[in-house]
Amino acid sequence: MTDNSSPAARKPAPLRLGTRRSKLAMAQSGLVADAVSEVTGRAVELVEITTYGDISREHLAQIGGTGVFVAALREALLRGEVDFAVHSLKDLPTAQPEGLVLAAVPQREDPRDVLVARDGLTLAQLPSGARIGTGSPRRMAQLNAYARSHGLDIETVPIRGNVDTRIGFVRSGELDAVVLAAAGLSRLGRTGEVTDFLAVGTVLPAPGQGALAIECAETSADLAAALAELDDPYTRAAVTAERALLAALEAGCSAPVGALADLQVDGQTVNELRLRGVVGTTDGSSMVQLSTTGPVPTSHDDAAALGRELAAEMLAKGAAGLMGERAL
Repeated sequence: MTDNSSPAARKPAPLRLGTRRSKLAMAQSGLVADAVSEVTGRAVELVEITTYGDISREHLAQIGGTGVFVAALREALLRGEVDFAVHSLKDLPTAQPEGLVLAAVPQREDPRDVLVARDGLTLAQLPSGARIGTGSPRRMAQLNAYARSHGLDIETVPIRGNVDTRIGFVRSGELDAVVLAAAGLSRLGRTGEVTDFLAVGTVLPAPGQGALAIECAETSADLAAALAELDDPYTRAAVTAERALLAALEAGCSAPVGALADLQVDGQTVNELRLRGVVGTTDGSSMVQLSTTGPVPTSHDDAAALGRELAAEMLAKGAAGLMGERAL
């Protein structure tokens, strides 16, 4: 006969966290699992899920970009196979699907892009004809625009693959440099391999870059409330503005769009939020780059309005014509 009063019998089942299988996704999810375990008092187990973006060898722009890394995770959530999921926020489509809630956006890591180049070179030190690898049209557009304005001769080379694969192109001599997200290398403990942190004035990051998204089913109200303890209101406001800009441009996450909202601090007081946006052709020949500043948003609607306002200004300057295929 089982003794249901024993501590083991009363112990709740572990929470199931859905994650992609890549080293980076597992590292990110592991950090979130520890934090969730702390706020809920429950064990968290990682459930590895393979997404279409993980198995396809095509370039992101060809396979749709938006959502290719998240659809399988979201389906597992809706089927009840996992309790919550962790995504890189920049991979999330801007429309929130029915039945799921974005329960938390934890404090953001460094949003910048970085260069990993041979011989410890910075972007400015790259030789004429340097080959720089990136799978992102956004990075290509801004790197090529930078090269044009500084009289540099570079070639941007489309690549796919995980962090090891991409850095491997440099180590093998196939490429002179690759561009990656600072946040990813930081979460993998590999910041020491960075040869240059790219200023946001040179390469504006992807909307939501450096931030994580924790998603669960709408029906899991208690879990959503517990996860909400991990939410960082400033990060949430910033990424909401950035993603509203992306949505208003009707662009997917593989479009050549950069956006960054950052807090303007006067002494110890946070008094304004500045939002910068850029859209450009991948060869860097045409760019629309604008910014706006407003009070720190106190609601989702205020933050989204800031993004829509800047998008409208960018569209008025011809941004739509620079994005190629716009997301429908």
